[in-house]
Amino acid sequence: MSTFHAIVWLDRSEAHVVMFDREHVESERIKSRSQHKATGGHVGSHQGMHGRGDSASGHHSAQGGHNSSDETYYHSIAEALKGVHEILVTGPAQAKDEFKAHCARHDKAIDKAIVDVISSDHPSDAQLVAMAKKYFLKHDKMQGQA
Repeated sequence: MSTFHAIVWLDRSEAHVVMFDREHVESERIKSRSQHKATGGHVGSHQGMHGRGDSASGHHSAQGGHNSSDETYYHSIAEALKGVHEILVTGPAQAKDEFKAHCARHDKAIDKAIVDVISSDHPSDAQLVAMAKKYFLKHDKMQGQA
């Protein structure tokens, strides 16, 4: 399905990709193969982000943060979004920001299509569509497209 808008809700274990137009909604769930636990977060990797420690390269340590399986997960999400013109990314924690950073590094077309990254809890797919429609209506008006 080729659509103009999409919303992606993600955490470290799963992503809900919802593409829609005025008449159609299509959703897909993408599971992560990562073994991250919610309590792991970025433990042990914060120092690496500042040029110190084993993870100074920007990839986080084994104790937390993203690793190659996260990159595969984020790439799978980006692949599901190919052809979408405007994307809203949302979720409860750091995964949404890590996905945006992944796209900036590896999936430039998707990065360009991401119009915003916002925090949210765990909405249903119907709530995601309602959130996205409200957001894009406002966004399109501000861009002079509505």
